[in-house]
Amino acid sequence: MTWDDGLAWLYSTRESSIKFGLEKTHRLLDALGRPDKKLRFLHVAGTNGKGSVCAMLDAILRRSGYRVGLFTSPHLKDFRERIRVDGEMISESHAASGLSRIRGAVEEWEHGPTFFEIATILALDYFAAQGCDFVVLETGMGGRLDSTNAITPLVSVITPIAMDHMSWLGETLPEIAGEKAGIIKDGVPVVSAPQAPEAASVLMAKALECGARLKFVCAPWSGEIALAGHHQKWNAALAVAALQAARIACSEECVSSALAGVSWPARFQFLSDRLVLDGAHNLHSARALVETWREVFQDERATVVFGALQDKEYAGMLKVLAEIASDFVFVPVRNERSATVESFSGFDLVPSMIAENLPAGLALALSGSRPVLVTGSLYLAGEVLELAEKSPF
Repeated sequence: MTWDDGLAWLYSTRESSIKFGLEKTHRLLDALGRPDKKLRFLHVAGTNGKGSVCAMLDAILRRSGYRVGLFTSPHLKDFRERIRVDGEMISESHAASGLSRIRGAVEEWEHGPTFFEIATILALDYFAAQGCDFVVLETGMGGRLDSTNAITPLVSVITPIAMDHMSWLGETLPEIAGEKAGIIKDGVPVVSAPQAPEAASVLMAKALECGARLKFVCAPWSGEIALAGHHQKWNAALAVAALQAARIACSEECVSSALAGVSWPARFQFLSDRLVLDGAHNLHSARALVETWREVFQDERATVVFGALQDKEYAGMLKVLAEIASDFVFVPVRNERSATVESFSGFDLVPSMIAENLPAGLALALSGSRPVLVTGSLYLAGEVLELAEKSPF
């Protein structure tokens, strides 16, 4: 199987409807010789900040001399971004070989695995083959029935929980927290970001049920951090607490230098001196984005290029973003679940324009004199990075 063949097969599985559960993941792990049993995991769930916390854990562990596997989602430009060892994406040849093994293992199944189940297994199989000392494993949508939850970690890490993916995870914060709390395992320590009281109580009840020691981070990281925004200091504190709970030896010097140099794309990322890219895609992250904008730009307003998926709370996001926007430029997202640009009209509180696509929207926004902020979707962020790769802004 070539990489192109493997990628085509992988994406064909997206036609399968999502059905949460761990049965097929365990079945696949058994078929491949249980690669997870050769690995030590730090398992990260939550609504916002998962990717940043994973990047921080990866950076600290690598700076400390460990060989580290990193599994995150979604990718921005290339599927292989999801699976990295020591910062390097899985090669096309390794990915093709792994997908070929997985496809062979499921050929006789009546109902094959989903895209995310295959991605998870591909990652675990690769990390085991690469002899990783530790694996930083980010959940997909939820936690309890997420395919990553087939493993037993050294520590369970829970970032801020907020309203998102309600059609899958529940209509209330306690329901969503219950799904995220599903990564808590018997006797495995848990560290959590500060949570809303109704979410915190769910985590405490689950930890008590599992006999798992639970610690809430109570202060932000006080040192230097390369990622912009006060919320990233809380993410850093959570990452450090997770390493301490897992009893992984990392010197203060390694921790400090790693956090001072950590990078994670599409998190208040400057693509030029007047173009900022941020993957905020729900109300909670939009509020954090507005706070960060004010930290960096004070009272200066932005031309906001905005696109979102149809299942997101874009009306609320637009209301929040209007606090820092001089005007909006609405664009579609290159995704079958994109909201139409017409659906955004009427929700904004500042002047707005519609563009037929992202390049046109960026050209329109950059023709003005104000700084430009592109946000609303990680898929949209990926499109921007693709454009920047071809022609820097």
